[in-house]
Amino acid sequence: MSRQQLTIEVTRLDGGQVRLRLAGELDYDSAPDLIAAADELRGDDHQPLMVDLTGVSLCDSSGLSALLVVHRAAGAIRLTGGSPQLQRMLDRTGLAELLAVEHADGDLRAIG
Repeated sequence: MSRQQLTIEVTRLDGGQVRLRLAGELDYDSAPDLIAAADELRGDDHQPLMVDLTGVSLCDSSGLSALLVVHRAAGAIRLTGGSPQLQRMLDRTGLAELLAVEHADGDLRAIG
């Protein structure tokens, strides 16, 4: 099985919101890339930060840690498009209680 490199697409949306659309594997090797991309946006004064996880095929503990680092640096993030497996990981680790997670049904749960 070949590794899917993480790609991060930055889009500036109406109202000053910024979306990071991730595709590939968010793991030990790629987690620093997410943190670096979010750090570059921190000085832009664009809030809130949305992280679209629709294209993420794998997220390990390093990926979860990176999401937490980005959340702390940005003040808050909103996660969208997470797979059911990723949503279960967020629930089991307690991160779903800290992060704003938009579930597939459009319901926004757990505001951090």
